[in-house]
Amino acid sequence: MAYDNEAKIKQAILMLIRVINDTSVPRNIRRAATEAIKRLQDLSLSPGVRAANAVGILDEVSQDPNMPTHTRIAVWNVVTLLETVKD
Repeated sequence: MAYDNEAKIKQAILMLIRVINDTSVPRNIRRAATEAIKRLQDLSLSPGVRAANAVGILDEVSQDPNMPTHTRIAVWNVVTLLETVKD
């Protein structure tokens, strides 16, 4: 089970890296993705808490009207994946 959570977190990080590397994405959204990755990599917390912290950041930024549609879908996909991470 724990491996499954770590695998999901790794996948979410890879998806967020794609958002960060996309130059069409506004800077504040790339910053939020970077912050979400930091939260996901904080090994002092359980996988569920790390995922919840990242979801909080991504939920907030997903409301940004300047976010390109393809990025919004990517962020929603990350949030959906992270919501399945439970302790």
